[in-house]
Amino acid sequence: MWLQVVHILQNSQNLNTKFFALQVLESVIKYRWNALPVEQRDGIKNYISDVLKHEWPARWTSFIPDLVAAAKSSETICENCMAILKLLSEEIFDFSRGEMTQQKIKELKSSLNSEFRLIHELCLYVLSATQSSELIRATLATLHAFLSWIPVGFIFESPLLETLLKFFPMAAYRNLTLQCLTEVAALQFGDFYNVQYVKMYTFFMLQLQAILPPGTIPNAYANGSNEEQAFIQNLALFFTAFFKNHIRILEASAENRAALLVGLEYLIGISYVDDTEVFKVCLDYWNVFVLELFEAHNQMEPAIPAAQMIPGVDGTGTAVHQRRQLYASPLSKLRMLMICRMAKPEEVLIVEDENGNIVRETMKDNDVLVQYKIMRETLIYLSHLDHEDTEQQMLKKLTKQLNGEDWSWNNLNTLCWAIGSISGSMVEEQENRFLVMVIRDLLNLCEITKGKDNKAVIASNIMYVVGQYPRFLRAHWKFLKTVVNKLFEFMHEMHPGVQDMACDTFLKIVQKCKRKFVTQQVGENEPFVSELLTNLATTILDLEPHQIHTFYESVGHMIQAESDNTKRDEYLKRLMSLPNQKWAEIIGQAGQSIDILKNQDVIRSVLNILQTNTSVATSLGPHFFPQISLIFLDMLTVYSELVSSTIAEGGPYASKSSFVKLLRSIKRETLKLIETFVDKAEDLPHLGKQFVPPMMDPILGDYARNVPDARESEVLSLFATIINKYKAEMLDDVPRIFEAVFQCTLEMITKNFEDYPEHRLKFFSLLRAIGTHCFKALIQLSSQQLKLVIDSINWAFRHTERNIAETGLSLLLEILKNFQASEFTNQFYKTYFLTIEQEIFAVLTDSFHKPGFKLHVLVLQHLFCVVDGLTEPLWDASTVSYPSNAMFVRDYTIKLLGASFPNMTAAEVTKFVDGLLGSRHDLPSFKNHIRDFLVQSKEFSAQDNKDLYAEEAAVQREKERQRMLAIPGLIAPSELQDEMVDS
Repeated sequence: MWLQVVHILQNSQNLNTKFFALQVLESVIKYRWNALPVEQRDGIKNYISDVLKHEWPARWTSFIPDLVAAAKSSETICENCMAILKLLSEEIFDFSRGEMTQQKIKELKSSLNSEFRLIHELCLYVLSATQSSELIRATLATLHAFLSWIPVGFIFESPLLETLLKFFPMAAYRNLTLQCLTEVAALQFGDFYNVQYVKMYTFFMLQLQAILPPGTIPNAYANGSNEEQAFIQNLALFFTAFFKNHIRILEASAENRAALLVGLEYLIGISYVDDTEVFKVCLDYWNVFVLELFEAHNQMEPAIPAAQMIPGVDGTGTAVHQRRQLYASPLSKLRMLMICRMAKPEEVLIVEDENGNIVRETMKDNDVLVQYKIMRETLIYLSHLDHEDTEQQMLKKLTKQLNGEDWSWNNLNTLCWAIGSISGSMVEEQENRFLVMVIRDLLNLCEITKGKDNKAVIASNIMYVVGQYPRFLRAHWKFLKTVVNKLFEFMHEMHPGVQDMACDTFLKIVQKCKRKFVTQQVGENEPFVSELLTNLATTILDLEPHQIHTFYESVGHMIQAESDNTKRDEYLKRLMSLPNQKWAEIIGQAGQSIDILKNQDVIRSVLNILQTNTSVATSLGPHFFPQISLIFLDMLTVYSELVSSTIAEGGPYASKSSFVKLLRSIKRETLKLIETFVDKAEDLPHLGKQFVPPMMDPILGDYARNVPDARESEVLSLFATIINKYKAEMLDDVPRIFEAVFQCTLEMITKNFEDYPEHRLKFFSLLRAIGTHCFKALIQLSSQQLKLVIDSINWAFRHTERNIAETGLSLLLEILKNFQASEFTNQFYKTYFLTIEQEIFAVLTDSFHKPGFKLHVLVLQHLFCVVDGLTEPLWDASTVSYPSNAMFVRDYTIKLLGASFPNMTAAEVTKFVDGLLGSRHDLPSFKNHIRDFLVQSKEFSAQDNKDLYAEEAAVQREKERQRMLAIPGLIAPSELQDEMVDS
């Protein structure tokens, strides 16, 4: 049936007939849509879309006058007309942004603008003449669709605004009218229509106060109907749009300022509404509003002439001070809003579930983390604008927690999250005074409050707050000691999440205050670390293995801060005494009978001991040498003779059994421990070198001999780390490494792009380490082996996994530069130049590898520059002749790209290649030339090309980071690198 309807719509010249056909089509869509076959549904949608975008715009000059004339014949037809006009605007200017060029949209708008006078007159006529509520609603919806782009005169130089404001008090039309007013509020035209905007706003505020008093908004939303809730949502959009664009004009007179402050009061009330989306709208505006005030405050404008001062506001200060004075009350209320609604930070692990129980968080909510970041930033700006008010509001709210007047989990949580969020924003003296009161009150609250859930919530908040203020803890030893001992208490608390958070907080504090623990403090008999080691077994008694690892890593940071070698080695020995005793016991039993390692409990104990060692090596660095020396040879014995032999005995499928997987975890942890020590031995690299020879056969030989599924990818990353650390010293060992891992790993990973994902990146990282630091080893390869290396690199940068592709490109660039500087330059480039250029252009232009754009450009620039230094021809001299390599490369590249871009003319391709050769010695110009070519090509024009601008985005991010570093507290002290804070 719909085909007959479409036929009428396409061919009938009678508008009434067309409208009848549209009504039939509308009924089909409303009542029988799901019953239609999919192809018919798609056909209807495509027809409507095509007509609206292509057929009707071409006939607007006749169509719109006919439509407007027909609309006046009856209210039913008029309502249909309004629906068609609304669809017309939405389909062309809202839903087609990705399908039409900006130029096409501009032409359509210009064409429709000339006809909009008739639509405008029709809308005003209907709103003044009809009594039909459905028609009024349809007309308002149509106006809403047009208001964002029509000529501004139709809005401000006609009765339109007055008409809209007349409908605003009527409940049936309130939301649609408010949506129209919001579109107007979002427009900007300089100062030309300021008077009209002020008039619109002040009249609107008078009406609003009669409809919805400002103090009732949260309750009105909670108890309201869907329509009433939508009204408050629309109010948020209206106020934020108006204030973003026109707040300055409301500051100009006392009467307007009063209305402005009332509007801000409304928006603060709306911000308390229990709806995430509404709050996001408000929060985005508050962030912009407060940032603008803060930046003005930071720049501190000079004093201004009396004629330019805000009337009615104390003019003794600068314009900035006047604005701060004007907004003092809303800003104070805004601080309380941020404190009461602060989102949960990432560090907090203990949450209230939907049943009201206190539990450990199982999954991070990214939306909440983004909200926390914006709220934290906003509160820091607010704090800088008035530190005293921020402090007083927080302390007053904390007092209400202590006396029970305002006690609840949520109130305490949001308060403590807010307190933690402003860390670093106060001067040190004020921060010290503030924190003394906060920590004292929180510790008291923990003592006087009963109930395990209550105590878990308070413990969570104590740990979060103290973890955010390392500067305070470093300056107050007694508080630091009290806090750490409190954390030790929490490590015995079995409530879910408390122990994890206690261990995480302990690590965070130790990293920022480590020297305090190895220095003997006034009134103490010994350094804290010594006392801790004495009570170590008791402290960790109730912790799970992963928590013990975190604890050991923390103590490793303490020991690392000890400058006396003798004391440091003694502390390390005491720290490792428990795991070393267990290790010696297991090794002794294994020496008598290998069967001991077939006991899964024993295997888990070995794994736990190795993980504990890795945790300490991570924090202790090169000073872990005495400990790794103690266990190294036994560790290799367990690795090769015991674990590997057990796996081999199980046959080809043994690697998939749960028992062998447990055994392999020992191998992986052994490799990780050695790699961690080698990597961390920055100051004493010779320490790790002595461990390399004993590893060659147990580890490399084991890798080569094993079946693919039993090969540990950590072997590849370990030797990559060793080569990166010892560089040319490893040159003699590279052939042995190459022989053991290259061919067998390549066979594993080149069958497809999915199998052995962990081996892929680590393999190319190893190859890059060899290419960068042991290039002579690559020169010594046979031509077949070198071809295999180059082919594997080409395969790597064709990979869709970004890290693998970038590693391959970086390796290629290193090898190209090294061969350019070698005596084999001509031979290498004659063999591989054309292949590499072809492969690079393939990934550059396929639109799947855009993240590698920077490296693609660098490789191509190198190739186009290196031709000048080659003394032998790149072409086959027996068949053709060229005056230079540059001319040959030009001709070859034109043919290559001509075949790749059949839609481009030969002249366009030639111009692009000539531009490459002309700009090859200027990297920015070379890069921009390639980027412009790609963006204009058909394959890239309709895509998101942000990856092509990644370098510029990175520069912008660094500028933003430097801006944030310049504002105290904007980057939390707990997040700053250790070297950026006093220890």
